[in-house]
Amino acid sequence: MLNCRQVARLVSQSMDARLAWHQRLAMRFHLLYCVWCRRYAAQIHFLRKATKNLSGDQPDASAPKLSPEAKDHLSKRLQEALSKPPSSQS
Repeated sequence: MLNCRQVARLVSQSMDARLAWHQRLAMRFHLLYCVWCRRYAAQIHFLRKATKNLSGDQPDASAPKLSPEAKDHLSKRLQEALSKPPSSQS
């Protein structure tokens, strides 16, 4: 059984590459009962989608346009957040 720290690492890894079937299964099982990890995974997915929209990879006409200063600020805050290890509730 995976703990929260392991699930946080797998959530991040799943953004870049497909996980092995047993890792996906173990992660999904953990996410069924752990509200904190579900929230973390949802936040990571949201941030990934938001950064794709900001970088112009997936243009979205309904997305609000940000100033270069706001984009720079968000980018710096994201880098700060990614450089810190995830906190664990387990």
